[in-house]
Amino acid sequence: MEFQLKPCTEKQLPEILEIFNEAILTSTALYDYKLRTLEFMKVWYSDKMTHNFPIIGAFDNQGELLGFSTFGTFRPHSGYKYTVEHSVYVRSDKRGLGLGRILLKEIIKQAEKLNFHALVGVIDGLNIASVRLHENEGFVFAGILKDAGFKFGKWLDVVFYQLILKTPENPIEL
Repeated sequence: MEFQLKPCTEKQLPEILEIFNEAILTSTALYDYKLRTLEFMKVWYSDKMTHNFPIIGAFDNQGELLGFSTFGTFRPHSGYKYTVEHSVYVRSDKRGLGLGRILLKEIIKQAEKLNFHALVGVIDGLNIASVRLHENEGFVFAGILKDAGFKFGKWLDVVFYQLILKTPENPIEL
């Protein structure tokens, strides 16, 4: 499969919205119940741009979005400023082709380039494919929150995976 990686723009918000909403309806990748709206996505996008958080898309030859990766604030307190929580989403009809791995590798590169020190993945405990993907890229198991979520009529465990990066060389407390 041929594709190219490039930053997503506001133009891709309807496609990102479709990927998010499919995940909400059919999976435990997002512990949301309600579908997101385009207005919600505009605020989401604006927040990413305000904080200089990348949204990397994998696009086919026709310019269609196949999947994306991004990261955002892990916790709002200043002492966490070198840690970000990342996400990787692949369109349901394009899973199993290696796009998740490529998007994860790219978001790791972006985090290093922007001088972050740690990437955190928050994954549904039953999402073995995502757990394996993270382990294969060097992430280590960092903890579990039992019964932290509730969706589709059952309690869900959340697992945390972490990757420590070589950056920043000179962290500061500001």
